[in-house]
This record gives sequence, C-alpha cells and structure tokens, in this order.
Amino acid sequence: MSDVAVHVARRVLLPIALLLATMVGLGLLVTKVLTRSWPFTVEDAVNRELAGDRTGGWNDVSLVFSTLASTQLIVVVTVLVALVLRLVLHRWREPLFLCAAVSAQALVFLLTTIAIDRKRPTVSHMDVSPPTSSFPSGHTSAAVALYVGIALLLALRAKSTVAKVACWSLLLVPIGVALTRMYRGMHHPSDVVASFLNGGTCVVIMARAVLDRSVKWGRAKLPSIGRPDGDVAEAPAPAGS
Repeated sequence: MSDVAVHVARRVLLPIALLLATMVGLGLLVTKVLTRSWPFTVEDAVNRELAGDRTGGWNDVSLVFSTLASTQLIVVVTVLVALVLRLVLHRWREPLFLCAAVSAQALVFLLTTIAIDRKRPTVSHMDVSPPTSSFPSGHTSAAVALYVGIALLLALRAKSTVAKVACWSLLLVPIGVALTRMYRGMHHPSDVVASFLNGGTCVVIMARAVLDRSVKWGRAKLPSIGRPDGDVAEAPAPAGS
C-alpha cells in the first residue's frame, strides 16, 4: 500500500468511520434509550415555546439563516470560496480542505439519517422536508463545516488579534442556523447539538489531514523558487533516469 493510501486511510477514512459510528450511536441513544430521560423529556417544550414566540419579523430573520445553510447555497459558496482560495494562494491545500470538510459532513449526515428515523417536533413546520429526517440537522451540520472552515482559513492568515476575532465571528452563522431550525419547527435541540459535533469534527479531521504541512503527499519534494508560502514542487529526476 502506498504512503498516500496509508495517509488517507489513517487520517481521513478511519476518523470519518468512527464519527459515523458515534453519530449513529448517539441517534440510537436519543431515539431508543433516553427518550424518557432529562433533558430529552423537555425538548418538545422547547420547540413549543419557540413556535409560540413566532412573529413576522423573526420569521423573516429565520428564513435568511435557513437559506444561508440550504443545500444549494452551501454548494455554491463552497465552490466559489474554493476557487478564490486557489486563485489567490496558488495552491490546493486550502480549497481541498474546505471541499473535503463540507463533503465529509454531508456523507456522515446522509448515512446517519438512513440509520436513524426520528420524527420532527410536534409543532407546525415552516419548511417542507421529509417527516422522519430530524436527526441530525443537515442545515446546521453544513453551516458548521462551511463557515467554521472558512473562519479557520482566514484566522490562520490574519495578523492581528482583532482580525482573528473578526474571522471567528463567522461562528455566529451556524449558531443562527441552529436556532433557526428549531424556531421553524424542523429540529429538536439534540438534533442541532449533534450537528455541531458532526460538522466540527469533520473540520478538525480535514485540517489534520490536509492543512498540516508536516504531512507529505506523494513523492519527495523540494522547495520551489517563486512559489508563495512554501508551496512545493517535485524534486528533479536523477540524471540518466
């Protein structure tokens, strides 16, 4: 087995498989084992309280945040940001990291929803979705992977503390999405909490696998003159080869 295959298996496939097993295990606990245990016994009350506080203004705000995490917009923003990163940085690590984090959370989310059929909260639903796809929240998971991933990339390049704090303010987007999905009657609190675990873990996994510059991909490489930030080029082949 090549070094690249070993690297992918050890740093990507195995952690993602463990995350999937954890998500399915949590789903089974929530839906089969702990349904009559606190805090899961008060989740319906939380959803009813949020639904009872709906107003026209908050409905509009919730629609904005829900749209920010819609599948179509997540895909578009991911592709556009990845293209900008490639054009600006002239390397593949950052765009690959972002695309991989978003794709990984989507895979874990999809397989988890296949294994766990949880009914949505017993309140009026403001969006159209399958009735048994409540655990976890796909909107929240995607928002965490995308916007936290972007925040991480920006913070790594920020020079001042103020700039770093500004970068991490993107965390407000997935938090807003999580509150929005509960407000709109689409998910229980535990659904969105599990989604933070899914999206956040995928960001960490892909950061370790792709952004870590101590990890070498492929053949031995030498520094390339004129490439920014230590990007590398392949070592020249020996004479006579």
